[in-house]
Amino acid sequence: MNETVVLTPERILEVTEDVLRRYGLAKATVVDVARALDVSHGSVYRHFPSKASLREAVAKRWLDRTNAPLLKIAEASGPAPARLERWLRTMIAIKHKKVCDDPEMFATYLALAQEACKVVKAHKDGLVDQIAHILSDGVKQGAYQVADVKASARALFDATSRFHHPAHAEEWNDPALPARIDALLALLLQSLEAPPKR
Repeated sequence: MNETVVLTPERILEVTEDVLRRYGLAKATVVDVARALDVSHGSVYRHFPSKASLREAVAKRWLDRTNAPLLKIAEASGPAPARLERWLRTMIAIKHKKVCDDPEMFATYLALAQEACKVVKAHKDGLVDQIAHILSDGVKQGAYQVADVKASARALFDATSRFHHPAHAEEWNDPALPARIDALLALLLQSLEAPPKR
């Protein structure tokens, strides 16, 4: 064992993801992570006091990676309607890509996320805040007529959940899905528009 290695939380999380990929969620242990790092399991516990906290951190890291491109869109400048549509389509595309590219790891992360309820709630709240930020910009730009941006943001998130919530992943292979997404987004985005000035 190499206890002189500089161990960071980020390095532990990287290796934990590799271990999860290799052994699966049910069989992967903190000892497996420590062995892959060539350190004692006590060294891992110094950074993450329990297996649950390590799993929660892995789930958060995964969700944060999903969040990064969305945050960039939310914080960009430009017309709010175009940004909102891009944000919603990007969120849907990210989730679909994760399922298609690596279904086994997606299932692992989904199980981790279900264990990490606080992390998932914070992630969802952050996504709703991003939508609210875009809506607020749209109101300032005169593009949207929205009385309560936070409630409207939550409604948009909930209304599109069938296309981005992992519980519906089995439905995402439906060939009619792109048309259904287009129809829903057209309806939702149109409902936000401010009436034309007379």
